[in-house]
Amino acid sequence: MSITADRIKELRKQKQLTQQGLADKIEASRDTITKYENGRRIPTLAMISLIADVLDTTVDYLQGKTDNALKTSPNGSNNGDEQPLTDAQKQVAYFIDPSATQEDIEQIKKLVEIAKLSKRRL
Repeated sequence: MSITADRIKELRKQKQLTQQGLADKIEASRDTITKYENGRRIPTLAMISLIADVLDTTVDYLQGKTDNALKTSPNGSNNGDEQPLTDAQKQVAYFIDPSATQEDIEQIKKLVEIAKLSKRRL
């Protein structure tokens, strides 16, 4: 199987989407998703872009050009789309390092997101 096929399947499962659920979101058939995930069909760039949006990742990640599955803008900012930290998240950051700056906390959040995506524990 191709890296694109593997990553589509992996992220779809992480998002707890069925093949039909993903197909519905990109207006394709379940059979099309099955073929993508089995490597029997290669999605077009337009289709990869739709899939990446639904799976909240990048085209580059799905194509194997990067191992970073997180969507980030080139300068690392999130254009204000990021949710504020919850009290629990702030406590975790504090317990990791009581002198953590806001920048440190942002890095911790990114690490947690990467860990969640790769199903690894910190």
